[in-house]
Amino acid sequence: MPKSKLLALYLRALKPNIKFLQAGKLSKDFVMSKFKQIFLYVCVALFALGAGSFLRSVLMESYQVELSSAESQQGAKAILEANLPDIHGENQAVSQWSGKVLVVNFWATWCTPCQEEIPEFVEAQEKYREQGLVFIGIALDQADKVKMFSQEFGINYPVLVGSMDAWSLAAAAGNRMSVLPYTVVINRSGEIAETYVGRVNLKKLEKLVLPLLKETLPAQPSEKTS
Repeated sequence: MPKSKLLALYLRALKPNIKFLQAGKLSKDFVMSKFKQIFLYVCVALFALGAGSFLRSVLMESYQVELSSAESQQGAKAILEANLPDIHGENQAVSQWSGKVLVVNFWATWCTPCQEEIPEFVEAQEKYREQGLVFIGIALDQADKVKMFSQEFGINYPVLVGSMDAWSLAAAAGNRMSVLPYTVVINRSGEIAETYVGRVNLKKLEKLVLPLLKETLPAQPSEKTS
């Protein structure tokens, strides 16, 4: 629960006691006792929220898998070779976006962290589109729900609908615990640059992506003509 809501609950709880005090129906000592109880409750609640956030971050870090060079290559290859339907039912080859910096996000409509990070992805896609950044959402969900969600959130990047095969793609890219959301960043050369378990911090993502956008593909050797 956000701190603003906790403060609102605290003030709401105080309001009746203040009214009774003004009406002379409660003693000052009694009201002060109530104040202390409510204040203690708010402090405990805030501590619980902080501890919960810390525990979640620790758990997410424990799920993070460092890929070997071979695993990284295989994971990127699996994603780039994937062919999945979009929200209109038309098959899309991920390879069509090769040469771009790709942020491949595995998500679902029922996933709360996914719902929280997608608006930031929409913002980043709009901001860096011209520089060669492409977000690709791979939804592990029902097609009709994904389509409705995409329209409601105004998603401005490709959204593909996966099935059990999509779970295998995420696993190949390091998501061994089947956690959502799971995000894979692939550079212009088709290599995995980073993976993220859980919600992505946009500033951290930008710090990684901006240098990748400045990279250029190595020149292909020209064929000699006889």
